[in-house]
Amino acid sequence: MIKRKKKVRFSMLALFLLSAALLAGCHGSRGLDAFSMPEEFDESRELEITFWAKNDTNKTQTDIYERAIADFERLYPNIKVNLRLYTNYGDIYNDVITNIATNTTPNVCITYPDHIATYLTGTNVVVPLDELFADERYGFGGSEVHFDSVGQEEVVSRFLEEGAFDGHYYAIPFMRSTEACYVNKTYVEALGYTLPDVLTWDFIWEVSEAALKTGADGNYLVNGQNVLIPFIYKSTDNMMIQMLYQRNADYSTPEGEILLFNDTTKELLYTIAEHGKSRAFSTFKISSYPANFLNAGQCIFAVDSTAGATWMGTDAPLRDISEDKLVRFETAVLPVPQFDPDVPRMISQGPSVCLFNKEDPQEVLASWLFAQYLLTNDVQIAYAETEGYIPVTLRAQNSAEYTDYLARGGEDHALHYEIKIQAAKLLIDNTDNTFVTPVFNGSASLRDAAGQLIETTVKAVRRGQTVDEAFMEALYADTSSLYRLDQGGASASEKKDLGPLPPTAVILLVSLAVVWVLIILYVVLQAKKTKSY
Repeated sequence: MIKRKKKVRFSMLALFLLSAALLAGCHGSRGLDAFSMPEEFDESRELEITFWAKNDTNKTQTDIYERAIADFERLYPNIKVNLRLYTNYGDIYNDVITNIATNTTPNVCITYPDHIATYLTGTNVVVPLDELFADERYGFGGSEVHFDSVGQEEVVSRFLEEGAFDGHYYAIPFMRSTEACYVNKTYVEALGYTLPDVLTWDFIWEVSEAALKTGADGNYLVNGQNVLIPFIYKSTDNMMIQMLYQRNADYSTPEGEILLFNDTTKELLYTIAEHGKSRAFSTFKISSYPANFLNAGQCIFAVDSTAGATWMGTDAPLRDISEDKLVRFETAVLPVPQFDPDVPRMISQGPSVCLFNKEDPQEVLASWLFAQYLLTNDVQIAYAETEGYIPVTLRAQNSAEYTDYLARGGEDHALHYEIKIQAAKLLIDNTDNTFVTPVFNGSASLRDAAGQLIETTVKAVRRGQTVDEAFMEALYADTSSLYRLDQGGASASEKKDLGPLPPTAVILLVSLAVVWVLIILYVVLQAKKTKSY
């Protein structure tokens, strides 16, 4: 009898410890202390850090990352950097959310401020960078840094401020881009129009509708083909956001108040519906990559990131269609369409770098040193030359090497591809005209919702649905519900919503529930057996 009771107690203890371990696995990230700056960096210790980055399957970018790591490790032999590459930022975001639950985040991560705002819902998960920035020995331009670290004043201030929210800096910029409108100038002129220096929405819509005229054979007159989508927009979230900002309309507040669902948004959607119905306008999600249509002579206005310039134009080095489909035309690279060409407004975008907190402050300091190294000229200029990005430091932008690179546009169709260099110059010339949206927990969902409004509207008119006030009312309600914007999650700072639970966390929680059920059943069965004796 006594032995049986001991077995019961031992089994219950084992099950309790197992459940506690599972619970700790789910919530391990909540116990980290806030990062505290060490007095000095201990170079006698071997440290290992992980770096998660995106490279778009671009081998040149991979080589740049690997070379940067090798050069950094020569400067700091005690630090080993492990590189993990992703093909899109969404996967990085999802994996970080998953790893927050188990306290296995990377040390250094290429990401976006909207994503960081969600990471911050975990206690002390992301390291505030203010103290690291200002440290005289290891901060920007620090005396003890083993390379020529840039000073904080050498980082483009507008780009640096994009990583500041909730009263702290949480990211440093890595590369910057904006959106450009890549135009088949040949077709525009064939339609009897002259391209302005700055496109307007009225001009885009007018030319796009004019391009839909067909001949007796049913083919479009402007290209002689049976396929034409005059205007294709890659990122509809950026489209809606920029239209609202250009109209000085509401979108959100820095505190996280959702203002997207307003009358100006509705007015814009009615216009988009009109041109979606005529098939003058489409989106990437509906039709596919704008570059493919542009290069095949099946699109006139293709809006995509300046970082996508290497896919655009007749001689694009990364074009993704076969030679027999290619149509030769003159390409113009212009800012995105504007409502007021005298006051252009365009979005600033591009990857930033954040640091994740760890139990060992030395590990965090090693991560900061590596993050700083990504701002050196060797890394900044080399990476910027791969696509239509621009460096985020004034030191790199004003260097003789980068100035020479920009001056040699058109010398070849690879490193000095003319369209790519024009796209970079577009952002440099318009840096002061760029803006970013407020960052808060839920801002990533709000961005998705902005694009969804356009996608749903265009799909609806293509299916023959009537876009009227009833449609708009339902669209607003459905979109708000889909992205949980009607639950106050984005605007209530007290709601620490990490979004959907990652698969590993779900498994752990389910396992925990099963363990407790087994404990209860075991206790009940043992009680019955004891009673029967």
